[in-house]
Amino acid sequence: MIDVRPFKTLGGANHGWLKAKHHFSFASYHDDARMNWGRLRVWNDDEIAAGTGFDPHPHRDMEIITYVREGAITHKDSLGNTGRTEAGDVQIMSAGTGVVHSEYNLEPETTKIFQIWIIPDRRGVKPNWGAKTFPKATREAGFEVLASGREQDAGTGALPLNVNGAVLATTLKAGQTLRQPLAEGRAAYLVPAKGAVTVNGQALGARDGAGIVDEPVIEITASEDAELVLVEVAKE
Repeated sequence: MIDVRPFKTLGGANHGWLKAKHHFSFASYHDDARMNWGRLRVWNDDEIAAGTGFDPHPHRDMEIITYVREGAITHKDSLGNTGRTEAGDVQIMSAGTGVVHSEYNLEPETTKIFQIWIIPDRRGVKPNWGAKTFPKATREAGFEVLASGREQDAGTGALPLNVNGAVLATTLKAGQTLRQPLAEGRAAYLVPAKGAVTVNGQALGARDGAGIVDEPVIEITASEDAELVLVEVAKE
């Protein structure tokens, strides 16, 4: 089953400095049919104006992944971590027992990100933050695991998550096809950061979402050059 969520149907808000679209219920946007997808709780599509950002604020017991689509985001937290993550790269924060962080766009242009929240397997763990560069050339026509807590990804260099799930990315040239297995009991959510694809025959444009369950194989064909982000988690 594939639940396609066109970008134009997403909830959201325009705060001036921040233009946000929500694939799932978040802040003032609420939809009982869009609360989560398995353990995936939040997928926000944010555009952050130059010289602005999120002031220091707390989180706890949530796996928070930031995938930068354009520009860069600068992170600082109460653990003493600082870092700048550029387009195509990813940062993770396991909030655990609690962390206060800020995220600013210190660039001269708008920064565009996907911010993804996954419900952790264990509560009250030690907080953690990390970021990593993932050259796009290494993930053309094949998903690269960017962050993961799955046993199968141990030792791959993926950023660690406190959940049996993973964040993956790939780039496809127009006409290329990619087949990704999805095990029983697992759920996936796919969003093209750029471009357009078909997913098991269903059309998906840039920034549309597709929730996928009970599909043993996800077949993705690019109708134009595309950059894709996929989250795989437990179905329940």
